[in-house]
Amino acid sequence: MQSPKNSTFLQRVCALPRFDYTKEVTALAARHGENTQLLQAIIEENYLTKDDACRYWADALNVAYVDPFASLITEEAVEKIPLEVAKKARALALYLVDGVLTVAMADPHDKELVRRLGQISQHPVSPVFALPREIDDAIAIHYCTEKGIEEGLADLENSSLFNQPDMAGEKVAALAENNALVQILDEIIYFAIRERATDIHIEAQEMQCRIRFRIDGNLREILTYSRKLHRALLSRIKILCNLNIAETRFPQDGRFSVQVGSQSSNFRVSTIPTAFGEKAVVRVLASSGKKTMVTLEKMMMSQTMLLPFRRLIQNPNGIIFVTGPTGSGKTTTLYAALHEINTPGVNISTIEDPIEIQLPGVTQSQVNANIDLKFSTVLRALMRQDPDVILIGEIRDLETAKIATEAALTGHIVFATLHTNSAPQAIARLMEIGVEPYMVGPSVIGVLSQRLAAKICEACKEPYQPSREVLARYFHEDGLTDVPFYRGRGCPACRHTGYKGRIAFHELVLITEEVRTLIAERRSAQEIARAAAKVGYKPLRYDGLKKVLLGLTTIEEIEQTTSFEWAA
Repeated sequence: MQSPKNSTFLQRVCALPRFDYTKEVTALAARHGENTQLLQAIIEENYLTKDDACRYWADALNVAYVDPFASLITEEAVEKIPLEVAKKARALALYLVDGVLTVAMADPHDKELVRRLGQISQHPVSPVFALPREIDDAIAIHYCTEKGIEEGLADLENSSLFNQPDMAGEKVAALAENNALVQILDEIIYFAIRERATDIHIEAQEMQCRIRFRIDGNLREILTYSRKLHRALLSRIKILCNLNIAETRFPQDGRFSVQVGSQSSNFRVSTIPTAFGEKAVVRVLASSGKKTMVTLEKMMMSQTMLLPFRRLIQNPNGIIFVTGPTGSGKTTTLYAALHEINTPGVNISTIEDPIEIQLPGVTQSQVNANIDLKFSTVLRALMRQDPDVILIGEIRDLETAKIATEAALTGHIVFATLHTNSAPQAIARLMEIGVEPYMVGPSVIGVLSQRLAAKICEACKEPYQPSREVLARYFHEDGLTDVPFYRGRGCPACRHTGYKGRIAFHELVLITEEVRTLIAERRSAQEIARAAAKVGYKPLRYDGLKKVLLGLTTIEEIEQTTSFEWAA
């Protein structure tokens, strides 16, 4: 492993303004030598951030630094270098531009290795630096395939370990620690990360078991495997979560983390007994500190809602709700709103379950059911912390709802989420929880409802013209026969689904004096919607169909994610 010449890396680091760890870093260099072990030690001891340390190291090598988990990596490039070569050389092809293959390497100064990689890939190679561990984990993810997982499961099924149909708990526990099974579960998790899955369904059926991923909001069957392996696979997941592997009669919930590169990927697990054996659903949460911040501009919110929503979040007091089902991007929207008002002069505190994105300058707290640390408990304590802005991950009970409304009435701006099907229903939901109308009306200032639809794949996007019957069902305007509609034809980039990524669409209820009067009279959500329409409220489907006309998604997606009764 070559190192930066003439101690250039150490010289650059120790010459940094206000760098107070010269002695410590020099001692680390004496212990490790000037190699990537020194670099890793500097990062682990928090003398420098990972990105800064790697950038100085790469500068000393006269190459660029690339984080494989924050860079574009194309399948076309990955396929240029065989798996065995990538592992041995610790090299990952990132992308191919103008015939030049950019390759992340742990040792980009090894000219002989660069030359050999060029021969193997049959392209000139442009080497960049990446941390060895991140290259290893990125290789594990990007070379993982359905075929490889299926072959691993088949080999395990045919091994002597699974000859006995009924195994005692001790035997199952031993199998769950088997290296082959551990590796297969790791590959399933890596493949889910690669495919951008939000949920992994591992379920038993009468004749076999199957694994499905939820990708871009839709469930896709990935593979099937023998029922002989199911109990051991479920037990392995339970061991990761510190759950009781002997308990198969009752549902269980847990969490686990997997180190991917320099970050931890977090997973939430739910198991439930079914007719043919237990089913596990693994929710893929954000990597700690890695999920990128999405600003309000990047969310492509319609201007008719973006402008009033921005005015809402600048209010000095009141509650703003973001509603929608699980996985509809509510937390992302709230983070984007906090990012917009996050200044040194504002004290922002959050209560979350779990903390998904780390926000600099924001005090973030996480609830813990194991020690009875609830939303209401933390919220009550936060009220004594001189807050200006409070984010509540979810209002689930009357106690939390009452404290939130009281906070809004005493000069605080509160952001919170609720699980309702539409924005007007959030008002009714608060009163159903038990909050009195005289507190709901004055405290709530706006409700944003959100859904996510699968986005048309840009690689295979094509125009088409829907039938007149479809146009008549969804659109009242004439002349749409001349407007181009789009759909995805299906290609390798989107796994032949026609969709890649997701797009949000919204509805916004502004609380006017008329709406407050209706709240005081405990009127229905429909009456509140009609009053809100006078100041611009449009239902979810209306905004969804606008996204269809913009060529971002399809009519079928909007049909699946919105209710007909709220159609315009």
